[in-house]
Amino acid sequence: MVTQFVSPSKTKEFIRDEEINQLQGVVIADMGDIDSLCDAFRGCHAIFHTSSFVDPHGVSGYSEQMTFLEAEGARNVIEACGRAAYAKRCIFTSSLLASIWKGDNVDRVIDETCWSDEEFCRENKLWLALGKTTAEKVAWRKSKEMKVELVTVCPGLLMAPLFPNAHKATSIPYLKGGQVMLQRGVLATGDVRKVAKAHVNVYEAMDYGACGRYLYFERVVQRLDEAVELENGLKMHGKLSGGRQVLPEGNEEIHSKLSNSKLAKLILQSSQSFSCNQ
Repeated sequence: MVTQFVSPSKTKEFIRDEEINQLQGVVIADMGDIDSLCDAFRGCHAIFHTSSFVDPHGVSGYSEQMTFLEAEGARNVIEACGRAAYAKRCIFTSSLLASIWKGDNVDRVIDETCWSDEEFCRENKLWLALGKTTAEKVAWRKSKEMKVELVTVCPGLLMAPLFPNAHKATSIPYLKGGQVMLQRGVLATGDVRKVAKAHVNVYEAMDYGACGRYLYFERVVQRLDEAVELENGLKMHGKLSGGRQVLPEGNEEIHSKLSNSKLAKLILQSSQSFSCNQ
């Protein structure tokens, strides 16, 4: 299914015909129109809300206005899920950015219990972090009101190895404040294919009690050479390593303060269950 704020007539600008033909079905809905979302969700056993907003005309790719659209979309999706879905379940894609930005107590371990400080994000113009934080909080509040069973997956910077240029537009707003993330040991990445698989793992585990938030990442950038490799791969030379010294020279690593043990345990249990059923 495709959901978007733009006119449905423009769908082919975003999805090629061959991609549409590979899907079992495509329903076009306006994220700002709850009734159209209800029509799209009717009969669904679960809703995977993975949309994100990028402003192609903004310098950073994500403007302050996008934060409002992100929250509105989240609210509408959860309400429509509660009103129309056959099973009131939603797997919601948030972001690691919704957990890592705090003005104080920066030395604590960051896990699913942590939330980014909205005022800190606003003051530092971390718009994508603000958008993801507010949207996820809106989703949690609305899910309680609509009695929707909600889980959220919060991935790090998404990487697409087979399509190296596909993620550049989303990387620009994610890496706002990238040097600070490096210094704090919270800049992490994940393969988009594995992130998608993690969503499925979480959905399947909901029958067995999976709930709450799940942080997802595979690799934390902890060394200068890793930072240079990442920025070169994104064609953002000096974005992370330039200017002032943000990481130790050589092979010395910055200690990572991120924990994804909750999701790692769920995925391990899922793989063991799958092996037993073979």
